[in-house]
Amino acid sequence: MGDVLAFIEQRDGTVRGVAREVVSTAASAASGLGGAVHGVTVGAGAVGLEGLGAASIKALDGLEGYSPERWAAAIAQVVRDGGYAAVFFGATAQGKDLAPRVAALLDVPMASDVTAMSVEGGALVFTRPVYSGKAFAQIRIDASPAVASLRPNVFPVNEMPAAGAVETVAAAVDPSTPASTVVRFEAAAGELDVAEASIVVSGGRGMKDPEHWNLLEGLRDATGNDVAARGASRAVVDAGWRPHGEQVGQTGKTVSPKLYFAVGISGAIQHLAGMRSAGTIVAVNKDPDAPIFQVADYGIVGDLFEVLPALTEAVRELRAEG
Repeated sequence: MGDVLAFIEQRDGTVRGVAREVVSTAASAASGLGGAVHGVTVGAGAVGLEGLGAASIKALDGLEGYSPERWAAAIAQVVRDGGYAAVFFGATAQGKDLAPRVAALLDVPMASDVTAMSVEGGALVFTRPVYSGKAFAQIRIDASPAVASLRPNVFPVNEMPAAGAVETVAAAVDPSTPASTVVRFEAAAGELDVAEASIVVSGGRGMKDPEHWNLLEGLRDATGNDVAARGASRAVVDAGWRPHGEQVGQTGKTVSPKLYFAVGISGAIQHLAGMRSAGTIVAVNKDPDAPIFQVADYGIVGDLFEVLPALTEAVRELRAEG
């Protein structure tokens, strides 16, 4: 059998959106391998577990607080016991921490930050970007299980029936094992995560100065700041204008909002790797040959300091009418 295990990530007792992508992709892999998709998570009672579509989900109990060593050991044991052909994680901060630990415990290689997956000749083939997104490598993993982390907001979510029940099981790990433990998580108060937003307003070096960011915030507020987030290019973050949590791109976050504004961003391949899957892309740049226009659905060539106020006002009027 070619059963595939999907790690279901939670946050504050709620299943994260990336978990649906992981389960859905794992289901596709399992179908190609002639098996079924199963899930594993840490902690029972999370909202949204039953509707993910996995054949069954094991909720590991007895792991209080995030401890990467203990979590990885418990997940690795689930993999051994189930004889899974593959294990998928989301390439989130937590997934990037756990996946290589699990692979090391299982003594198998892994594919990280995967952007595409296929089954060829009974083996999984993963595609991942290399050289900052300038090229893509195809990796065939013949070892079993194949371990991979999937880049968020890249893989489609296919609707699947909620077939299996959630079973709470004791984590198979010695609680006295020396391990690090995360004391607490701190999130920016009141700020929507750029990776979770349905609208992203991003700025680049064309903004010229961090003091001009209020123009972008005006556009974000006009679109609805309850669903919109601020984003930034790598150059802006490297210059210290914006925090790293807002960076969109190969070395930042991958976003897939319904609407993406790229303002003063040239469109280097590193940035495009993080936002090209957006539903609608609107670009504002004074350079008509800027690469960003090659992926934009709508492009405005002009001085952003003139375009942004007019665009913001137009958005406000449209929302008032609708």
